[in-house]
Amino acid sequence: MTLREALSVAAAQLASNEHLRPTATRDAELLLLHTLRIPRTTLIAHPGNELNASQRTAYENSIARRLRHEPVQYITGQQEFYGLTLKVTPAVLIPRPETEHLVEAVLKLLPSNKPLKIADIGTGSGAIAIALAVHLPQASISALDISTEALAVATTNAREHNVADRIRFLQSDLLSALDHEAETFDAIVSNPPYVAETDRPTLHPQVREYEPATALFAGETGLDIYRRLIPQAHRALKPNRLLALEIGHDQQNAIASLLQTWHNLSSINDLQNIPRVTLAWRPANPLTIR
Repeated sequence: MTLREALSVAAAQLASNEHLRPTATRDAELLLLHTLRIPRTTLIAHPGNELNASQRTAYENSIARRLRHEPVQYITGQQEFYGLTLKVTPAVLIPRPETEHLVEAVLKLLPSNKPLKIADIGTGSGAIAIALAVHLPQASISALDISTEALAVATTNAREHNVADRIRFLQSDLLSALDHEAETFDAIVSNPPYVAETDRPTLHPQVREYEPATALFAGETGLDIYRRLIPQAHRALKPNRLLALEIGHDQQNAIASLLQTWHNLSSINDLQNIPRVTLAWRPANPLTIR
């Protein structure tokens, strides 16, 4: 079987599944390139090349996994994020392009030529912390997650991108592992769980059945983590410093209410014009956070 034939058969199989149809051709190609360890240019230039028996079996196994709705990123073991190739496993949420808006917003607001202390809450694969460390060479980052398995993945990614010496990984339920009296931050960033439990049935099977539930769901309305995180962030931030949060669909007003005592609230829309990032500044005076 040639590369062209294998790709055609696989794309047809994936397209027969209603959930996989929109990305069938792309997924079939990505998995073929991964299986053969070849660049796309080779596939384009030599579509008549033959797969040997072991290659064909490996490719068929990858397609079978995808037909069970396993995410392509877990099959290949990697995902691109903000120009970085990151290792991903079922222990971590797959980094999304939407989260790049959060990184971009923070980089625009923080100076790149000054020492900074930043906390990334719910770091997962380490995507946000590593991207910030790469682009803020004087920053020192604390990356926190409740999952030891996620922290192991994040540590590997930090080493791969040569920023492990500036990122401290801590197991923590939000900011609970930190001593707020002894340590405060110039910025706190987070892409926390924010999917409402009531939305669970509507999620794509590859998300609902494979990605870690603890990184997705946050109570009936999806706001449970924000309600805990925002007061903790207030205690851990220096006065007049930045809190940057990724938020879910239709959560902008609810998050603004939770941040009503903070200053200079603003939001950033994603490419679908949906509010995706909320930015707020801790007031200089101590205020009660509701």
